[in-house]
Amino acid sequence: MAVSRLYSGEISYWSDQEERILGLISLDYTDQDFAWMILARDRIGRFRCCKLDTSISSEPRATEILLREMAKLVRDGIPADFGWQGDEPNAPFDLLSVTHGEKLHPYFEALSDDGHMPARVALKEIGPWLAPSDPHFVREFQTTAFDQRIWELYLWAAFRELGLDVTQPEAPDFSCRAPGIAFTVEATAVSPSTSGPLAVHPEPKTPEQQAEFLKHYMPMKFGSSLTSKLNKKNAAGEPYWDRPETRGKPFIIAIADFHKPGDLQNFGSMTYSHSALWPYLYGRRVVFETTEGGGGYWRMVRGDEHIYAGKSIPTGFFDLPGAENVSAVLFSNAGTLPKFNRMGLRAGFVPKNHMYYRQGYRYDPSPDAYVGIPFQEDVLSPKYEEYWSDELQLFHNPHARNPISPEAFGGITQYFFKDGDLHSIMPENAVIASFTAVIRLVGNEDGKVA
Repeated sequence: MAVSRLYSGEISYWSDQEERILGLISLDYTDQDFAWMILARDRIGRFRCCKLDTSISSEPRATEILLREMAKLVRDGIPADFGWQGDEPNAPFDLLSVTHGEKLHPYFEALSDDGHMPARVALKEIGPWLAPSDPHFVREFQTTAFDQRIWELYLWAAFRELGLDVTQPEAPDFSCRAPGIAFTVEATAVSPSTSGPLAVHPEPKTPEQQAEFLKHYMPMKFGSSLTSKLNKKNAAGEPYWDRPETRGKPFIIAIADFHKPGDLQNFGSMTYSHSALWPYLYGRRVVFETTEGGGGYWRMVRGDEHIYAGKSIPTGFFDLPGAENVSAVLFSNAGTLPKFNRMGLRAGFVPKNHMYYRQGYRYDPSPDAYVGIPFQEDVLSPKYEEYWSDELQLFHNPHARNPISPEAFGGITQYFFKDGDLHSIMPENAVIASFTAVIRLVGNEDGKVA
């Protein structure tokens, strides 16, 4: 439960050698004493609390008791039903088992590769905790809607990490709660256009072409997905914010860009297209004004309409009729397989003869910076740190009827438009964009790893 984070904090973690049982030491903030807990898998494979004790005077004492209890369980034999709770569903939610004969999505097929073992294990652990209302979720994840579904899986993991209790109603996709916090989220993705003017991709190469691409083509792509959710109604004629699950609460649209996947020669569009989102949302852009003597300064101005291949749309999503019902737009360019790989690696699931290197750009706090700080890190290094929510960016709607409190998303990048300027809350070392190289070590003619 999210409320537990208000009165206790986790101190240390333990497990037996085969990770059949886990141990936890926590601190009670109110009484300043300690508790220990043993977790084991329930009937469908989720780690749940099975045994605990509280009000212990010191951390060393709590740790001593925990390790003694865990050792006794291992020595005597852990009962097969030790973790069973009695409230489990009849079957686990299995993302990986294929029970149909449809053509599999190439990214889902890639999960079987040894290099993606960390992502495969992460998905296997997350699956049993899910309870989406959509009965086609697993089949679509495996076949026609891999990108959309993995984006939703990423959001679920990030929301849980942020301390939110998450349910998955029929619509919107998520209902999130914590003490004093309640909001709903509808997830959407920017997909490739198969018809119309946007089906002809501009394929930008030069910096000038890239600027035009971000100024016109990408706002149209983001706008198409966002306005589709803005205008959507159910059979009763209700938009998302008027449905029972959402009425009176902040409503957020979460968007990711999958309109152009990457390959070995090119990065996917999401590594660079995110800079087109905020100018479209707020209807503003930044221009450089030169001054006498060769200097200059950056200035925020009203944006122009977005035009591509004879099609045009107005700028400023938050200014559209009805958009006041959207409290914020949530974005990330990290809801992909590499993220699940890295988080699986962080959890200790490391395949043999593989190396993982992440490189990209982090936020530069310098007031005159216009590019990020480049970085390259070994994901397998003991010093490497990463969390599910690291790349989330929340764009608050200045006209929101039900604004979302910044405290609901503490620790992530947040943007606010006020007094004619864009303001932000930016965590230290926030990642702007990155890609992850997976290196497989193979044997040479002598049979040695090379």
